[in-house]
Amino acid sequence: MLQVENLNKRFGSMQAVKDESFTIQDGEILGLIGQNGAGKTTTFRMILGLLAPDSGTVLWNGQPFSRKVQDTVGFLPEERGLYLKMSVEEQVCYFAELRGQKPAVTKAKLPEWMAQFDVKGKPTDKIKDLSKGNQQKVQLIATLIHDPKLVVLDEPFSGLDPVNASLLEAGIERLKAQGATIIFSSHDMGNVEKISDRLLMLRQGETVLNGATNAIRESFGDTRIFLQSPLSQTELLAIEGVTAVKENHGRFELTLADASVGQTVFAAATKNGYIKEFSQQPPTLDEIFRLKAGVSHE
Repeated sequence: MLQVENLNKRFGSMQAVKDESFTIQDGEILGLIGQNGAGKTTTFRMILGLLAPDSGTVLWNGQPFSRKVQDTVGFLPEERGLYLKMSVEEQVCYFAELRGQKPAVTKAKLPEWMAQFDVKGKPTDKIKDLSKGNQQKVQLIATLIHDPKLVVLDEPFSGLDPVNASLLEAGIERLKAQGATIIFSSHDMGNVEKISDRLLMLRQGETVLNGATNAIRESFGDTRIFLQSPLSQTELLAIEGVTAVKENHGRFELTLADASVGQTVFAAATKNGYIKEFSQQPPTLDEIFRLKAGVSHE
């Protein structure tokens, strides 16, 4: 279990992180979100002991971080770095040995991890001969192959296409099933919403959202409706409490002033009987992020 309690960090006049607190249980995934400069990387560096906080504590299973604990950590920094003249096997074994895993163990595990991430290459291939995408996968493997108990991933989905992003999600879920504590940052709210049990959002160093992902979404109310109905966009906008209507190939997305308006919309849409779709939901995580960050949808 990772406990972060009242972390503060200032760089000159800038408060990078202010009174930040959260807890991640074993087998739980926390998504850390926020705009560039919100304090995400600073948070990671303080958790890992790479940067000393001005005040506050970071505890792992109730104790301060020690060298022994560091060996059970898997860290993927935002700034990627591999030794291009090494082979895949040499590179992964080197990083795993720094965490205390013997090369023979790493070599035995490597083919399975390469298959899971669909690396196009062999363990004996030089890093420089791999594509950029496959190099990124190798660094992910080097981060995870020693089965860390605490996994810290700074923008792990950056540059990955949807297929490879799904492979990474599967790798993260695999570690979660083994009981690992996982924290990652991402600007892709789809990834965050899909795999995060908990969510923490920072804005200029301050915590603006903190809690279970589903609970945060539901706290904003079921103010979105997805609808396929004979009603026109004009007729839907005329319903009191409907604040916006978007149409895409005959499918409508409605924004409501209040979740209770959904009953009125449903009654109007079904007045002549069966309709193909009616789904009332809370805002997406992307919409909530834009709202809390003060970013326009336009």
